[in-house]
Amino acid sequence: VREMLIAGRRKVHEIWISAELEGDPGVDDIVTIANAQRVTIVYIAKSRLEKEARSEAPQGVLAHAAELPEADLGDLLRGDGTTPPFLVAVDGVTDPGNLGAIVRSCDGAGVTGVLLPRHRAVHVTPTVAKAAAGAVEFVPIALVPGLPAVLKQMKDHGIWVVGLDDDADRSIFDIEELATAPICLVLGAEGSGLARLTRERCDAIVSIPMLGGVSSLNVSAAAALSLYQVTRVRSLAT
Repeated sequence: VREMLIAGRRKVHEIWISAELEGDPGVDDIVTIANAQRVTIVYIAKSRLEKEARSEAPQGVLAHAAELPEADLGDLLRGDGTTPPFLVAVDGVTDPGNLGAIVRSCDGAGVTGVLLPRHRAVHVTPTVAKAAAGAVEFVPIALVPGLPAVLKQMKDHGIWVVGLDDDADRSIFDIEELATAPICLVLGAEGSGLARLTRERCDAIVSIPMLGGVSSLNVSAAAALSLYQVTRVRSLAT
């Protein structure tokens, strides 16, 4: 809620705070910012707030706000003219906690846009927003009708499409020449990984070396590691 107020990308109609938190230093910052923006604060019974919340384990603060604005796909593909596009396409991730964690890593790693399929995937829900710790307010997110078609469109814009999949001979640590160029990392669904058609649209498929007993990482952990590998290579090149 605090990050949403700071970002200012959408109208906040009202903020509910659990009555037991009135005067709590942990929410003072939210109250101060909300008052400065003339957003109504309502102190309300904890039970009513938790009934209204649509996320697991609500923490006593809830905002009623306008929908998150969608980013324009064309703008994401073109970039800002100074930094090469650094995009992430999420292919069929259905767990809101995973998507939220992915978006949070995207914000930290400097990703310029996230692409979500309109169908057969989770979108930004209250649970996603909470898991992202407010990062959904800062990372441009575009909903696309079909990911394979958009990946093909990326190639026309000179963007390298790199899929992350356990079944690959090439390591994520070996993409230096692609990391500094316009790039889109494609993350597969939990369990099943990349869809066949999505995989066929990738210029390269890479994996994360697994040196222990388990065969793979959770998709959000894999995303964090891969994104920061691109960020590391880009930082060394500047």
